Amino acid sequence: MPGAVVVVLVVAAGAGWESQALALMGRHQGIVVLKRCVDVDDLMATAAAGQADVAVLGLDSHGLDVAAVDHLRTQGVRPVAIAPASAGLEAARLRAARIGIHAVVAEADLVSLPDQVLAADPDPGTAGPRPRVEGATDEVGTLTGRTPGRVIVVWGPAGAPGRTTVAVGLAAELCRRGLRTILVDADPHGGTVAQTLGVLDEVSGVLVAARLAVSGELAERFSTVQRALDARLTVITGLPRADRWVEVRAGTVEAVLEQARTHGHVVVDTGFSVEQDPAADVGSRPGRNQMTVAALESADEVVVVGSADPVGLSRLARALVDLRELGTDAPVRVVVNRMRPSLGWSQRDVAAMLGGFADPSGLHFLPEDRVSVDRALVTGRTLSETAPDAPLTRALVTVADSLVGDTGAPAGRSRRALGARGGRPRAAGRARRR
Repeated sequence: MPGAVVVVLVVAAGAGWESQALALMGRHQGIVVLKRCVDVDDLMATAAAGQADVAVLGLDSHGLDVAAVDHLRTQGVRPVAIAPASAGLEAARLRAARIGIHAVVAEADLVSLPDQVLAADPDPGTAGPRPRVEGATDEVGTLTGRTPGRVIVVWGPAGAPGRTTVAVGLAAELCRRGLRTILVDADPHGGTVAQTLGVLDEVSGVLVAARLAVSGELAERFSTVQRALDARLTVITGLPRADRWVEVRAGTVEAVLEQARTHGHVVVDTGFSVEQDPAADVGSRPGRNQMTVAALESADEVVVVGSADPVGLSRLARALVDLRELGTDAPVRVVVNRMRPSLGWSQRDVAAMLGGFADPSGLHFLPEDRVSVDRALVTGRTLSETAPDAPLTRALVTVADSLVGDTGAPAGRSRRALGARGGRPRAAGRARRR
């Protein structure tokens, strides 16, 4: 911003570089230090007043993450990070880039700080590009190549229409075709993917990912947030309790899905609500349904699941309206679950009922198959393993065909590979039941 006075906010939290930084900026006629903020929360509140141009803050400041940087840029404040002497400059720049900060000054090179403060913003108004790993080898040894995977988000209305059953079934089917697949539980109301698959770890994958996203270490340590179920199928487990959704900061789900798609296809199980949380405007707390909304906004394809009974179809129709109002750009496929003769409706009848809400070409039907679902649940395995020829499994194959096409993988060999989980950790309780 040469030729104009630049107003600066500083967050140092007592760091050793603060006095020198203030002195250097104070001697420059084009820089005015407006306030020394106590912490990042104080910085964001002050930035909202619209009086500052630049924020100078320690890269190790508590609470400095993607959401905080996004907030600053929304207020027209460009962040300049000071890399602590204990951190290598290249590592500091990488960490800063991951949370959207482009200007980094080493603590040992503070004399260059005024120039960085006065420099033009290379990327105004955005939080910066998230890094994409290309041609990397993931934690199960699969070369991801240069083509990112697709993010398939499974969503649906309240009333347990079968979102998790469909999400797990689709992930298993993609794996059966030889496709590297990551199943993500992003239900803010307490997901059940882990329980469905018999994964009884106490550590929540999504909470670990949230902490790594804040620190900028998600890319390097992405393997630590996943649990391997097969050579090609991993799961990022959800919240252990519904009240822990507050620990997932805004931007976490987007970062996880963007990183996951560099490793393969991604199937996401979500919550049911997309309503805005009025309390989200107070402080920095995200809305409860932000996890679901973020997943839908990151989707390459959305699969909406509803049940075939009168209540379920009514909820499904309203959900499709809500999804349209949300403005999701991704193609939408509708899955009507639990079709059964006792309802007295044919597929044509149901398609006619949903005609004003869903495209008939994107409409799929899954039969009621309680026996197969129960067998999979009590053994902690997928439908592809326990009931590969069941009507429900065959119907899910059709849905998978519409999403990723027929890859030509030999079904018999893939099923044997999915079932051969010699290295998969098992819970002692489930082992006793079998």
